[in-house]
Amino acid sequence: MDQKQQQKSEFCSSPLQQLALLILLSLRKMSSFGQNSTAASTQLQSQQSSRGKADIAWEHCVEVEGTKKTLQCLHCKKFIKGGGINRMKQHLAGKSGEVKKCDKVPYDVRFRMQESLKEFEEIKKQAKNQWEDNPFGAADLQEIPAPPSQAKGKEIATTLGKKRKASGLHNYFAPRTTPGSQPSIKSAMAGMKDIHEADLAVARFFFDSCIPINAINSPYFQPMIDAIAAIGSGYKGPTYHAMRTSLLKDLKKEVQLLIDSYRKVWEETGCTIMGDGWQDQKNRQLINFLVYCPRGITFVRSVDASDVVKDASMLCNLFKELVEFVGASNVVHLVTDNAANCKKAGKMLNDVYPTIFWSPCAAHCLNLILSDIGKLDIVSQLATSASLVTKFVYNHAFLLAWLRKREGWTEIIRPGPTRFATTFIALKSILDHKHDLQALVTSLEFKESRYYKDSKAKDVVAVVLDNKFWSNCQLIVKVVAPLMRLLRIVDGDERPSLGYVYDGMKGGIGNFVKVFMLLPIT
Repeated sequence: MDQKQQQKSEFCSSPLQQLALLILLSLRKMSSFGQNSTAASTQLQSQQSSRGKADIAWEHCVEVEGTKKTLQCLHCKKFIKGGGINRMKQHLAGKSGEVKKCDKVPYDVRFRMQESLKEFEEIKKQAKNQWEDNPFGAADLQEIPAPPSQAKGKEIATTLGKKRKASGLHNYFAPRTTPGSQPSIKSAMAGMKDIHEADLAVARFFFDSCIPINAINSPYFQPMIDAIAAIGSGYKGPTYHAMRTSLLKDLKKEVQLLIDSYRKVWEETGCTIMGDGWQDQKNRQLINFLVYCPRGITFVRSVDASDVVKDASMLCNLFKELVEFVGASNVVHLVTDNAANCKKAGKMLNDVYPTIFWSPCAAHCLNLILSDIGKLDIVSQLATSASLVTKFVYNHAFLLAWLRKREGWTEIIRPGPTRFATTFIALKSILDHKHDLQALVTSLEFKESRYYKDSKAKDVVAVVLDNKFWSNCQLIVKVVAPLMRLLRIVDGDERPSLGYVYDGMKGGIGNFVKVFMLLPIT
């Protein structure tokens, strides 16, 4: 060891000198740390300045040279002045209000822009909520991101309390079966012949099984096709045994869960029990019970009352069972037919549960009014004459073919075996064909045909050429037109109709029968 190293060792051996050396080394580290932090800060600022270029909207627009506030869309070549990239994104997403939407942007690009705007609004809303919760400002909040192994498939935390879901393919591509959506590559490459063969396979199944074509309008038809297409060509349909056992059991459980979710609505808003009696093709007397709430109508049960007498006590017991199933505190209303036994049963139920009120069905009441009007002699005579004309025309193919050649011809509605509104609908239909029928009986083809010599033809010609018949038909149709219009409203399932009923009563619907009796019908 030389002399300098020996002096340095003696200098460091002193405790005071060692402390001074440690302070000197600490000052040097702090100086180098400040330089490193300054460089890091400069690098962070450069990253933040270039972060805006990472927006997905920059792929579909460019900045105009000489200004940073004007952007040009690459699809429609439109210039967007002011607003920055967010306004350009609204232009691409087709969001109206602030900027005109782009008409030439592809569907997938528009879908991505819409999803990006939704994500931005959600992040903005979360940041606003955290600002309100933190009195010291959102800038003081920072969350430590989870390790990559734990953050996979979960929400990744970022600074300022913002959370963004991990990206996936569903964030960039729109659904393939919605109207206006872009098809997949495989379906796009399929030719018209392949698509036609697939359509024929679906149609062949419908026609072979005698399934009504209206089943295609079911909300479950397209999801079924989507589920099959998602699995691929290796999918095998369910067996007959699976359909009648496990699948039926699972769907029954699904319906039960849906009804259980409705029970919460019944408790919050109350509900109405509706009883509908009808007769099937086997002459069985059935009563369907449904529960109505603002969320929708739920079918509860169907009771076969063929082997019992449907008196008031029997109906009241059925109503009690249903009330106990739904919950006595949840039921506020009971709606049944206007029959005497149903009316008495509703009164008996009100005695047991004072909070449950009974009211007749508005559609049934209107049907009874039309039935009473149809029993009048003048109406029954008009219905008989109209039926005579209709049967004569439709029983002779030559006459029907002659009428179908008339411009604007539509089929005559023939009355069915019912006591309600069909009679008045048939009168309205034959009144609309007045000129066609008169042209038929006065035509040269009809007079020279052998049908003109038929014994029933004279009666038909007399009815068609009778002006009193047509004037009485027109009068009856005008009288019952408001009732028919109101019947269509209350007999629909699309919206609640009680408000329309009160509006019709306010307009004088209840006085139509009285006015009808005073009309000068000849």
